[in-house]
Amino acid sequence: MSMSEEISVERAKNSRPRMANLELLRCVAMMMVVVLHFLGKGDILGNLSEESMGSVGFAAWVLEIFCIVAVNVYMLISGYFLCTSSFKLSRLIGLYLQVWVYSVAVGLLAAGFGIYPAEEFSIHYLLTLGFPVIMGHYWFMTAYVFLYLLLPLVGMAARSMSRQQIKAVLCLLLFTFCLLKSILPARLEMDGQGYDVLWYLCVFMTAAYIRRFGVPFLKRKGVALCLYLLGCAATFVELMALRLLYLRTGSLEHIIKVPIEYNHLLPFLASVGMFGVFRLIRLPKKMTESVNRIAPYTLGVYLLHENMGVRYQWQLWFGAGRIQSVAELLLRTLFAVIVVFIVGVLVDMARAVLMRTFHRGLLHLSPYRFVVDKVNAVDELFRG
Repeated sequence: MSMSEEISVERAKNSRPRMANLELLRCVAMMMVVVLHFLGKGDILGNLSEESMGSVGFAAWVLEIFCIVAVNVYMLISGYFLCTSSFKLSRLIGLYLQVWVYSVAVGLLAAGFGIYPAEEFSIHYLLTLGFPVIMGHYWFMTAYVFLYLLLPLVGMAARSMSRQQIKAVLCLLLFTFCLLKSILPARLEMDGQGYDVLWYLCVFMTAAYIRRFGVPFLKRKGVALCLYLLGCAATFVELMALRLLYLRTGSLEHIIKVPIEYNHLLPFLASVGMFGVFRLIRLPKKMTESVNRIAPYTLGVYLLHENMGVRYQWQLWFGAGRIQSVAELLLRTLFAVIVVFIVGVLVDMARAVLMRTFHRGLLHLSPYRFVVDKVNAVDELFRG
């Protein structure tokens, strides 16, 4: 693959056929991410430590829990494809440039137009914009980039290990980073709550196992759907049970939200169930073409609305602070998701065109061509 394709992140032009069912799931997962950020950062979720949350706060938690699978699902999709792919320095550079462009451009524009509070503008803010990965501007991208750096190791292991070997490794990983925190009534000091590369290594290995060997119960759409629904329902029950226990006894406040953390067993199983459902879906040809055209730009939705400059502001534009009823909650959430998703996709399409044009212009400069050749040479080292 040429450097231009990688830098512009035009994955739709990749010679490997795209699986439209999983690309549709990618779109759905990103919409769910927007829901999570609208509810959480829009301060709509009811306060779990108070006696009454109100109907809106309660309904918001129901939405939250049925969307909490989004991040794990997105990583399952990535792991499903990455486990059979070779490491590409060009892809890493393209991804980093995409993150950097959004970080700097949106962050500076937000500060310049007064969207980001002037009193919070600082050197730290500028450093976060300029070094988005190592400064954790987008925690998901930090974890993803670090995981991709490990791809030459974990990818080779995932492709070469036997069924029993990968099952043993996966069991050890899930026991350590998922099961223990799910059953112990205490906060674990080393628990990253699913926001770190260690958890995404677990998700990666899960996807690799599903891709290589399959899981019997995931071969039936109805069973997979039940796993998703029951996982979400059980998450809600555990969350409310811990809340009730706290309100009655005043204890365990520090673990009330453990059930909705990404590396808790219940959200993890629910995400596997949702992944299994979409893996079995077959889309009509016309829908396949549309989905495959849109899906490569879904990451731009995240990078746009989760930028520090607008992270806690855009929810107000959709009236997050003025919701008075459950019906209004549903309508405003739906409207926000549709608008943010469409705008994010369109912005990323424009970014891709600009970056591709910029790249082609730079190819006229011999130093740039030299760098491109070196990057392609590194890609060749891992091809195979």
